[in-house]
Amino acid sequence: MKTIFFYEAFAEEAEALQQFLPDSIEAGFTDQTIQEAGHSTPPAPIISTRTQSIFPLAWADQLNAIITRSTGYDHVRAYRQATGVQVPAGYLPFYCARAVAEQAMLLWMALLRKLPRQIEQFRSFHRDGLTGYECQGKHLLVAGVGNIGSQVVEVAQGLGMEVRGIDPVQRHDHVTYVDWEEGLAWADIVVCAMNLTEENPGIFTQALLNQCHRGTLFINIARGELSPATELLPLIESGHFAGVGLDVYDAERELAVALRSGQTSDHAQVQALQRLARHDNVILTPHNAFNTHESVQRKCEQTIQQLKQFLETGQFLWAVPT
Repeated sequence: MKTIFFYEAFAEEAEALQQFLPDSIEAGFTDQTIQEAGHSTPPAPIISTRTQSIFPLAWADQLNAIITRSTGYDHVRAYRQATGVQVPAGYLPFYCARAVAEQAMLLWMALLRKLPRQIEQFRSFHRDGLTGYECQGKHLLVAGVGNIGSQVVEVAQGLGMEVRGIDPVQRHDHVTYVDWEEGLAWADIVVCAMNLTEENPGIFTQALLNQCHRGTLFINIARGELSPATELLPLIESGHFAGVGLDVYDAERELAVALRSGQTSDHAQVQALQRLARHDNVILTPHNAFNTHESVQRKCEQTIQQLKQFLETGQFLWAVPT
């Protein structure tokens, strides 16, 4: 019988996991989510997912453990709350901070220089409407200055940008902290790097973001639930925002299934995202900010560390809080 089954394991990830997996541990792999795979019972007593799988309620009493290959763990806590079963669970808090910070930079730089339009206009070799902006001296606001946010600050400072941060816990000496009102009015670029908590889903409302000046860029590489597409779409369609770059999405499970299957969706967030995607000042990437060779190696090594630690001691190195 398999010891562990890995869901949502794309090809490079599955290959790296197998490199670190001891020969004594039998594992199964699929790139599908739990709901896409259609398993009626757990294929192993330990399952590992990313964030798009929906854990069946009936599995709670049949699982020895869950390992989420993500820095966020709210989906695991929600599952425990829904089932009333405190399934032991581990997560990976440290593997991808630099990779995600560099993706944020990639998005704001591409939007500043109108990269999607540049690529499109190569076909005619016209430069009309392609004049962009340099990042040096621009004001960048980082909302959430944790492991990832602090890396965003360092990257932006290295590019000669002026940087401010918003966080209730002010733990970094190299960060100048401001409140929401001051920060949003000041920012040319807003980067969301916040943790998702019970209190902050939907925090980036249209009303809040209207405090930004016209021409601001908004980037989210944290959690999609923080910035629903229905709130961002009017800011793009009205021209208030000069651009939006997203790697994470509200209703991401529904979005991923709809896009992979080619099916239409009646979900409001999915429909809003599909409308956003039609704009050439919007860049949407498939929750891929973590995905560098270096971070995938760290991720897979730490996942197997978690597995071995749990099998040996019944405890995780990095346990999801109860």
